[in-house]
Amino acid sequence: MRDVARTCAFYERHFGFVSRIDPDDRIVELVSPHGGAILMVHQAGKGVKSGQVTVKLVFDIRDVEAFKEQCAKDGLQFGATHRADGYTFANAKDPDGNSISISSRSFASSR
Repeated sequence: MRDVARTCAFYERHFGFVSRIDPDDRIVELVSPHGGAILMVHQAGKGVKSGQVTVKLVFDIRDVEAFKEQCAKDGLQFGATHRADGYTFANAKDPDGNSISISSRSFASSR
């Protein structure tokens, strides 16, 4: 990440995370108010190119279309909604070019 504050603000605004900052540490923890995984954000090394990492964050969203509409109002555009095996998903990029996805897979009745 090149701009930790901008990246944290993105995940706070669009996904409801809260930043936990320890002034004696270079890592910012992004904590979801709904529990689950904590995202740890820190400055990338100088040799790492933006968007180079091959990790994709997938967020469980019950209503993908409604979430996409809300995000569009806040300036985040997702691509087309795809359908697969009883669930839907859509993809986008965060400010550093990392792949993110929203998916209703965990809410699908076949799971």
